[in-house]
Amino acid sequence: MICGQVVEEQRSEWERLTNMSEEYDSKVEAMDLLRQLEDILESDALIDELGFIHPSQFPLLKEESDISSNLSYEASHQSEDVVVSSVESSNQDNIYFWNRDHKLGISTHVLLPLYRTVKHAFMITFKQYTMCDNQSDKVGICLPASSCDHLESTLLRHSKSLLVLSCDFMTAWNCRKLIVSKKQQLSMFVDELLLSELVLSYSPKSEQAWNHRRWVIKSISANCSNFKEILGKESELVEKIAERSKMNYRAWNHRCWLVSYMTIEQVLCELKKSRSWAALHVADNCCFHYRRKLLLKIMEGQSCLEDTVSCGHNVNIVQALKDELDWNETLIKRYVGREALWLHRRFLSMCWINNFVHDSGDESYHSKEATGLYHDFGTFLQNELCLLHSCSTFVDDDFVDVQAQAAHSACYILWLKVQVPKPLVNELQEKIRDVDLKTLLNKSCPERSSLFNYFIN
Repeated sequence: MICGQVVEEQRSEWERLTNMSEEYDSKVEAMDLLRQLEDILESDALIDELGFIHPSQFPLLKEESDISSNLSYEASHQSEDVVVSSVESSNQDNIYFWNRDHKLGISTHVLLPLYRTVKHAFMITFKQYTMCDNQSDKVGICLPASSCDHLESTLLRHSKSLLVLSCDFMTAWNCRKLIVSKKQQLSMFVDELLLSELVLSYSPKSEQAWNHRRWVIKSISANCSNFKEILGKESELVEKIAERSKMNYRAWNHRCWLVSYMTIEQVLCELKKSRSWAALHVADNCCFHYRRKLLLKIMEGQSCLEDTVSCGHNVNIVQALKDELDWNETLIKRYVGREALWLHRRFLSMCWINNFVHDSGDESYHSKEATGLYHDFGTFLQNELCLLHSCSTFVDDDFVDVQAQAAHSACYILWLKVQVPKPLVNELQEKIRDVDLKTLLNKSCPERSSLFNYFIN
């Protein structure tokens, strides 16, 4: 009985020691994995794409890498010129990380232990850094600068790995803001743009990453010689991300925010460049919202008329709005039943009415060119009614797009009636008298007939 009890106690002690050993081994392995990840991120600062890969895919990646390496080796005639980095050589036997051509893959098998380890390391270092920073602020205490510099370097290293694994960890983003704002080095701000771009490669709707980019751009806006170039690349980045991530409000909101930093020349250039993309994504209202931001930026110059005339931008404002109206009409006729196009036209018409529609005796027209484009309000209305006639063909079948087109066109004219200045409502009523707007609306949208009747009568 006693011997059995002793054996049981020894077995329990052995199991406890075994569990402790396994736990210690797992911690050591996790720390080793963290060091590998941070070494990769530090050795290749230009990593621009990140993916989480199932372990079963690593042999295929390794095979493709070997084939690519062999082809590159055979293409080089001098073998001594071929240099293989330590990171690339370690990829040959690495089953958790894959890094090649500035692309990084992380095995899903190690995500949880990696996250726990880097979070723990980051929080400990951040606590030490906060204590060091607080003590250095006290009178009579002067800590070695090397100590704080080492903690800052470690924090930047850990926070980068943490954000790669958990992109919405706000404390890590704020920690980086704190350190970078203290240093005020342009190279560090550029590194922050690269990091946030890496995060957006796998999480394109990360609000924290987009906020961080805006903080960086705002911080360098006053002291950056190539700020105009940065804005251009930033706009291109949004377009590239929007191509992969449909209806990405956060990305387009960031692009709209950039407009406030653009010059009129940049705005006109953006208006021209974004047209082809918008024409291929007519259902994405975000891209048309961006174009509306650009047009509003151009029209802000009207508040300082003398300046805009002297700079030669007044004609561009009028012409840009007319070109946008004509282009929008082309898209409406080409892509039937797209509501985003009709919403965009409402904005354009509102801008035209507010800025260029006046009584015939009013001499406040902005230029002779404006009156030449649309001689009076009647000409503008005639153009809109022609659009209504071309889009209001209602077919009694199941082709929903044609029905939607008829409904959108009729609703647009009804909306236009509400928006025009009161002295000009009679002129609009006369022009739409020949159009049986009530019947068209009730037929295309019978569920809204009572609402339509209220506005028509």
